[in-house]
Amino acid sequence: MDVRLLEAFRAVVDHRSVTAAAGALGLTQPAVSTQIARLEETIGFALFERSGGRLKPTAEGVLFYAEANRVLGEVDRLQAATAQIREGQAGRLAIASHPWAAISLLPKIVSAFVAQRPGVSVRLISRHSDVVSQLLPAESFDIGIAELPLDETSVKLARYQMRCVVILPPGHALASHEVLTPALLSGLPMVAPSRSLQLPPRLIAAFAAAGAHLNSVVEAEFLASLCGLVAAGTGWSLVDPLSAETFGHLGFEARPFEPAIPYEIGVFHRADREPSMLAAAFLDLLEARLGG
Repeated sequence: MDVRLLEAFRAVVDHRSVTAAAGALGLTQPAVSTQIARLEETIGFALFERSGGRLKPTAEGVLFYAEANRVLGEVDRLQAATAQIREGQAGRLAIASHPWAAISLLPKIVSAFVAQRPGVSVRLISRHSDVVSQLLPAESFDIGIAELPLDETSVKLARYQMRCVVILPPGHALASHEVLTPALLSGLPMVAPSRSLQLPPRLIAAFAAAGAHLNSVVEAEFLASLCGLVAAGTGWSLVDPLSAETFGHLGFEARPFEPAIPYEIGVFHRADREPSMLAAAFLDLLEARLGG
């Protein structure tokens, strides 16, 4: 059944006149009359009778009006939902990330994303990087964020890197230096990133090349823990700049480190299909934050 015929019927009932209905619909009177005739032919009974020169719905027309009005209401809601989906204003988005991104990268981006899209809900899944990369084949999330390297067999990957910084306990003597090096940090107590992270091998290589001593007194699994331990005075550490920014309120000092040590992450989605419009919009926000 043609929805336009139902719209013409509703307009005639609402306006009690073919002429008025035609004006409301932006059609000619003959066009509306033709649509009513086609609808009556389709359904097999009369919808109107004339009374005093005006159209009056038949008893069957009154019953049909109630059903047509309900159907058209659903069509209106479908059109509104379609527009929201097309404009990325409705739907669900699942993001799986390792803890660093869940703490230091995603909160501000997700907050801004949902504030602009009242019809959108976001689910955050926080797992270790190796687990995140294994979840995707099961289609349990739309976007993944993990430390590199990761298996790229079935994903489309965007790579990002940021230069790590040294963080020092509040009031530390080395805070007077603009740039810190292995020679300056040699032998000083250090809060070390877990060996499961990508940073330790690069840090060990930098100290070995400089003939400096890496004195690890505490090892922590999460970058957030490193920041907390440094702020408590345990020792210095090396973290990405977003973690230093997120936890800077704890009072530690952050300084550039030479030689440069990058922190590398990957943002990915399934390679065998394009991301949804909602996921694509979120990927654009990640690109703006990480690629700039």
